[in-house]
Amino acid sequence: MADRRADIGAMALPPEAGGKSVSMLAVAPAHAHAAFVFAHGAGAGMTHPFMAAVADGLAARGIASLRYLFPYMERGSKRPDSPKIAQATVRAAVAEAARRWPDLPLFAGGKSFGGRMTSQAQALEPLAGVRGLVFLGFPLHMAGKPSIDRASHLSDVGVPMLFLQGTRDELAVPALLRPVVAGLVAATLHEIEHADHSFHVPVRSGRTDADVLGELLGVFAEWVEDRCAGTP
Repeated sequence: MADRRADIGAMALPPEAGGKSVSMLAVAPAHAHAAFVFAHGAGAGMTHPFMAAVADGLAARGIASLRYLFPYMERGSKRPDSPKIAQATVRAAVAEAARRWPDLPLFAGGKSFGGRMTSQAQALEPLAGVRGLVFLGFPLHMAGKPSIDRASHLSDVGVPMLFLQGTRDELAVPALLRPVVAGLVAATLHEIEHADHSFHVPVRSGRTDADVLGELLGVFAEWVEDRCAGTP
């Protein structure tokens, strides 16, 4: 895309996150009106095709993004970092985005694990400058083990939230997630029919993964625009 700039680099981490550095990838359109701090899921890093497609789609809609690796992914480990380390990494990424784009409204969140760690960080102490959180497949529970225990902190988030969820997501049974979101202040749930946790859809659905991505991006961008305009 000729109207955007991609910048690959390293992001320094504070002592509580290990004190080293992790890789990051910033994508900014020429005339951005918002920025999204975009954390990856537990099993795939920032360059996964889904992460790249979302970042490109957001750029096409005027939203810059900052992707980054959690320390365990930087090391090549398959075991996610502790919440303390992950949350400190989220804070470092938000600070980096604010430094890069001081005049842009900031949003944060991510895919699965990354979104959950972002929400935990925000619930413990507000992420400076962040106006809202966006979750792309919030992992409410482990596959096959329905529970709402992972939602206990969401009432402390304190900023608007958008949940983008597939109706076939095995990590967030709709019947459990719907009342959780309904009980939160300024939270929106958008369900994507037939999509699983990876936002894939079966052929029999009559839809394609590209259709799903387009729907996801459209809802995402509209929600961000509304928050920038002052909608709760």
